Amino acid sequence: MTTTPDSGLGAMIRTWRDRLPPSAAGLPAAPGRRATGLRREELADLAGMSVDYVVRLEQGRATTPSASVVASLARALQLSTAERDHLYRLAQLAPPADGMISDHLPPGVQRVLARLGDVPVAVFAADWQLVWWNRGWAGLLGAPSASPTHLRNFARDRFPVDEGPARLALWPVTEADREATDAAVVSDLRRATGRYPGEKRLARLIRDLSENARFARLWATGEVAAHREDAKTIDHPTVGRVTVDCDVLTDGDLDLKIVIMTAAPGSEDETKLRLTAIAGQPATTPG
Repeated sequence: MTTTPDSGLGAMIRTWRDRLPPSAAGLPAAPGRRATGLRREELADLAGMSVDYVVRLEQGRATTPSASVVASLARALQLSTAERDHLYRLAQLAPPADGMISDHLPPGVQRVLARLGDVPVAVFAADWQLVWWNRGWAGLLGAPSASPTHLRNFARDRFPVDEGPARLALWPVTEADREATDAAVVSDLRRATGRYPGEKRLARLIRDLSENARFARLWATGEVAAHREDAKTIDHPTVGRVTVDCDVLTDGDLDLKIVIMTAAPGSEDETKLRLTAIAGQPATTPG
C-alpha cells in the first residue's frame, strides 16, 4: 500500500525551508551545522514573525495565515512566482492578480541582495511600500519594524497626514535638495498610476497623501519621472554624522526599487558607514 506525501500548507513550508541553504539568505554557516536548509528560527527572523507561529504553521495548527504573512514567507523562502501563488492557494487566499503592484522578490534578486553583505539596501514596491531591508540598512537608519506595516512607505514618510510620519529612519536625515527629492517621489507615483490603473492600494495612497498640502501642490504639476539618486546625511547616535550617496535601481518587470546607500571609497564617511553595521540594530524583514 502506498501513501500520498503530505502536500498541505505546513508540509510545503517545511519542504521549501529545507531546500534553502543559509548562504542563499545571506546567513553565515555555523561550524558543525547539520541542517542543510534554514532552521525554523532563521525562517522566523527572515519573515519577521515568531518561531512559535512558524511551528504552528508547519504542524498544521495554524492554517489560514494572512496575506501579509504569506507574502513575507514567500520572500523569506525565495519562492518563484508560481510557488508563491501555490502558497497563497494553500493558505486559502487568492494569489496577487496580474496588473497589480507586486511585493514579491524573485529569487535571483534576493541572491544579488545577499551578496551585497552589509551595504545598506532596502527594496520598495512600485508605490514606495517597503518590502525588504538588510542589516546594513537597519544599522544606518534604524530598523523600520518600529513602524506599523502599512506605514512603512517612503511616500507616506515624505508627506505625513493624520496618522503621522512612518519613521522609516529613526535618526535625523537631511538631504542636499529635499524639494527635488519630494518632486521626484510624487512624479514617480504618477508614473505608477499609469502602469497600475486598477491598483486599489495605490489609489488609496494617492487619496491619503492628497490631504498633505505639499504633496497636493507637487501632484498638481503633472510631472512624470522616476526617482534615481540623491545625497543624504544621517545623524547617527553612535558614529555621528555620516553622508552617503543614495542610488535607486529599478527592476523592470516588477517595478521594484532597490535603494542602495554608499560612501566615497577611502573617506571618513565610508569608515563610519561600516561602523554603523556593527553598532546598529539587527535586521528585520517586514511582514
